Amino acid sequence: MKRGLVLMMGTLAVMTVAPNAQAQGRGGAPACTTVACDVQGDWGRGYGLLIGVAEAMPEDKYGAKPTPAQQSFGERLMHVAMIDLKLVSTLGGKTPAPMVNPKAATKTEIVAALRQVNDYGAAVLKEFNDTQLAERVASLPFLGATASRLRVIYFAMTHSQDIYGQLVVYLRLNGITPPASNRP
Repeated sequence: MKRGLVLMMGTLAVMTVAPNAQAQGRGGAPACTTVACDVQGDWGRGYGLLIGVAEAMPEDKYGAKPTPAQQSFGERLMHVAMIDLKLVSTLGGKTPAPMVNPKAATKTEIVAALRQVNDYGAAVLKEFNDTQLAERVASLPFLGATASRLRVIYFAMTHSQDIYGQLVVYLRLNGITPPASNRP
C-alpha cells in the first residue's frame, strides 16, 4: 500500500513538473509553485484537448462508431462530461454545479456541455489550497469510502485523457487529424 502511494505521488510529480518545465523553457508562464496551481493547469490543458477534438469532428460524424457495440463520438464526449460533473461535485466546493443537459446530442449542445463542465471544474479547483487538496471527502463509491480531493481530481483527469485517446481514434477513422497533432 505504502509502495503504491509513493509510486502514485512520484508519477503525479513527473506529470506536473514536466509540462511546467517545458512551458518555462518556451518562454511560457512562470512555473507553478503550489500543487493547487499545477492541478488547475492540468485541468485546463486536459479540457483544452477534449474541446479541441470535439470541435474538430464535423457535426455529421457525431454519431460515428468504430464498431456497432461502441458508443458514438458524441456519446463518449457526454460520458466524460457527466462523470466529471459528478466527480467535481463531490469535492465540497461552494461553486454551484451547472445544469448540464445529459441528453445533449448535437455538436453545439455537446461542446456547450463540455465548456460548462470545464468552467465548473476550473472554478471549484480554485477554491482549494494544497492542504485542502489533501483532505479526504466522500466521493463516488468506486473510489472507496473516502478519497483525497487530489485523488478525485486526478481520477477525473486520467479518465478524461483515456477517453481523449479513444476519441483520437474516432477522428482518425474519419480522416481527421487531431488538433494536438497538427503542429506547425
